[in-house]
Amino acid sequence: MEKNWIKFFSSSDFYQSEMVKQVLCENEIDAVLLNKQALSHRDFGDVEVYIHQRDFGNAIEIMILNQL
Repeated sequence: MEKNWIKFFSSSDFYQSEMVKQVLCENEIDAVLLNKQALSHRDFGDVEVYIHQRDFGNAIEIMILNQL
């Protein structure tokens, strides 16, 4: 992963992390998922959303407005 990416969100629920990523992308913030769940059992590990550090302030505002 490139420099200056930070973890913005983390959840054990894949779909919740995907929703956060989609809302960010719809608002022109680059976001990627990093799935750290165990392949054999989805209850272990998290799915993390990473964004560029420079987008952090805007991402917080977007999440507050969307109540996610």
